[in-house]
Amino acid sequence: MMTYRTTLDLLFKSQQFVPNYKCDTMKNVMAIIGGLTSETSSYMADIVGLYKIPQLTYGSFAPRNSDNSEMPSSYSIVPNESSQYIGIIRLLQHFGWTWIGILTTDNMNGERFLQTMETLLSQHGICSASIQRIPYLTQWDKMYDMIGKATIIYNGITDEKINTFIVCGDSLTIAWVTTIIFMLDPGVGQSSLGKVWIMTAQIDYVLTGIQRKWDRQFFDGALFFTIRSKQIPGFKEFLKLIKPPWIQEDGFFPCFWGQAFDCSLPSPRSTPEDNDICTGEEKLEDIPGSMFEVHLSGHSYSIYNAVYVLAQALHTLFLLGSNHRHLRRHKLLDYEDTQPWQLHQFLKGMKFNNSLGDIMTFYDQKNMEGGFDIANIVTFPNSTFQRRQIGKVDPDALKGQELVINEDMIVWHRSFNQVLPISLCNEHCQPGYQKRKNEGKKFCCYDCVPCPEGKISNTIDMVACVQCPEDRYANQERNGCLLKRINFLSHEEPLGYSLACLAAVFSLITTWVLGTFIKHKDSPIVKANNRDLTYTLLISLLFCFLCSLLFLGPPGRVTCLLRQSAFGLIFSLSISCVLAKTILVSLAFKATKPGSRMRTWVGKRLAVSIVLFCSLFQASICIVWLSTSPPFPELDVHSVTEEMILQCNEGSVVMFYCVLSYMALLSFASFIVAFQARKLPDSFNEAKFITFSMLAFCSVWVSFVPTYLSTRGKAMVAVEIFSILCSTAVLLGCIFSPKCYIIVLRPDLNNKEQLIRRHA
Repeated sequence: MMTYRTTLDLLFKSQQFVPNYKCDTMKNVMAIIGGLTSETSSYMADIVGLYKIPQLTYGSFAPRNSDNSEMPSSYSIVPNESSQYIGIIRLLQHFGWTWIGILTTDNMNGERFLQTMETLLSQHGICSASIQRIPYLTQWDKMYDMIGKATIIYNGITDEKINTFIVCGDSLTIAWVTTIIFMLDPGVGQSSLGKVWIMTAQIDYVLTGIQRKWDRQFFDGALFFTIRSKQIPGFKEFLKLIKPPWIQEDGFFPCFWGQAFDCSLPSPRSTPEDNDICTGEEKLEDIPGSMFEVHLSGHSYSIYNAVYVLAQALHTLFLLGSNHRHLRRHKLLDYEDTQPWQLHQFLKGMKFNNSLGDIMTFYDQKNMEGGFDIANIVTFPNSTFQRRQIGKVDPDALKGQELVINEDMIVWHRSFNQVLPISLCNEHCQPGYQKRKNEGKKFCCYDCVPCPEGKISNTIDMVACVQCPEDRYANQERNGCLLKRINFLSHEEPLGYSLACLAAVFSLITTWVLGTFIKHKDSPIVKANNRDLTYTLLISLLFCFLCSLLFLGPPGRVTCLLRQSAFGLIFSLSISCVLAKTILVSLAFKATKPGSRMRTWVGKRLAVSIVLFCSLFQASICIVWLSTSPPFPELDVHSVTEEMILQCNEGSVVMFYCVLSYMALLSFASFIVAFQARKLPDSFNEAKFITFSMLAFCSVWVSFVPTYLSTRGKAMVAVEIFSILCSTAVLLGCIFSPKCYIIVLRPDLNNKEQLIRRHA
């Protein structure tokens, strides 16, 4: 009601208030600058909009009805409010504050702020822990309810988990907050109530009246968004020259002077004995800068720009009028003919430089471009304060870089001991842990659980742990990845060295046995067991021992090609020789019977045929294997957690098991034939030793298969090497140790007569 009446008084000045009539006045209101709050601006717009009088608002962002079609005469001199929203979000993200409180005025402007801010907070992973609405007007008839609301607001402010509060309102909002805190806890200024207050640009940090003497150190370290401003040359000097006019009809100046110097200007009712009467000798320059700021505030700078905008529009309008009319005797007539609605065409989309060099532009024809500054408030025990600029919001910057802040310049509330305040629902999840949603609470509240096996988190508050790269594994704390060791059976490690020595020893023994047999090649025991077949068997056994060395060391392309194929071919040759010896022993015994036709089968051609056929069949399998899907070296990074196994991929697993199966078939055939010939006379008979050797040989490889499949890495290779050495040593020992015993230790038994006598 007061706004409507004051606006009408401004438009229709007369002794009697008569709306829509101009009585005894020659002055027209061309434009209006104001007001400070959005509510006041919108009420003024209801009146001045009817007469199409331009209204330039300087303190509010969006009037009650922000639609341009509903308020065609309103213009905003302040920057776009969306820049402030983004600035608040970037500020919260910069300091990691995700659990915050919001204080707004209980009106349409506050609700609009909440709707916009809640959406942005949710999109950027920030939660509003407490939302409190501060009464916009004092309702003295509902004092009990207001005390209850104040208690609720105070309890929200003192929540220990909420260290950051966003305050949106107007100049009275900060007075409300101060009153609530002071009334419910008068000693809070000296207590440890430390909060980070983030004030929007609509608020002006000014306390008047009795609040001026209250301790307000709880606002120490507050961060203010302010409209970007510059200092006008000569402004401070102008303030020094201000003197009271001693005119009581001026409603503003007595109030201002009394607030500045804590006194009152003389009035007809005042007496000389009054102690609080202003002397008129007071000077604004004597007031400490912490109590009376002499620099131009953002709101004042907006008013300054509003005057420039209107002056520029009027100047352009008059220049345009002079081009269409002849020069008149009195230029005042031009002013009298000018109407307020004519200014709109010049205000929309205007762009010019003010006296300080700033470019003034309405970016959408009705709203001014520009950014915001961020100020830090430092309070002192004597109720004074100091404001310092610590950052800015640049709406033209790249996304994510709108905020520029000098963190080192910020002075936090003394209760934080100059340590960055924390405002979280719960403690950060440290590396090695991941966040898990806490059912029934907001998404900013979560539990911290250890990362699963094999996964890590190397930063705080990770939503989900991540898998290490294939060549790395998670450390014990699960906060980092360690490089996996490359695993292969090396000659240099004890196991590999031992197996290599064992293979060398057996190779030397085999060489000695071969040399012994060659040396005594004409002895009856050597001649009786087919010398060529014996030499072939011993040479194949020697190569069996040596082929085990292919499995030691890092697998390469050549070694992978040779490993299993050489192993299969050489062992097939050895078993073929054993099978041939067994068959020859059996046929030789039957050929000695009178009239037997077996004599034609006993000879070198049969032995050579058996050995060649059995070996060539295995060779054909290997050729098919190597030509279709040959083995190749690979790194197995999955089988063992902490190691990468450098191994040979067999290529075709089917072909690999075909080679083993054929070897098993030959071994089984040799065992069967030897088992049937085991009861032949001892003089010619190798069948007993071959039977035992093949039984041991088959036992080794039957146990090899499950052991081989159940191991990984170097253990798998060691199992195969051990099986090769063990099975080959069994053949060497069981077949040749009795003969070596006779040749070396009992030469008296190595003669034809002895063999014939024993046979008889």
